Amino acid sequence: MNTLLNYLAVLAVAALLLAPALYGAARERRIDRQLREAAAGRSEARGADGARKAQKSSSRSTVPSTAT
Repeated sequence: MNTLLNYLAVLAVAALLLAPALYGAARERRIDRQLREAAAGRSEARGADGARKAQKSSSRSTVPSTAT
């Protein structure tokens, strides 16, 4: 019975030590996937010749407000 409790204690400590690392790895994979999807979306916004496509919304540049 002591052996079983010892194994369980070791597994519990290992789980506590590995949990933050596994969470961080999963988070990094999610961020990498989002970056790849954003890069793919950005490359789709360019034409076949590499030039940017015209914007669908107003292409007029905006000037930041200086009012206080």
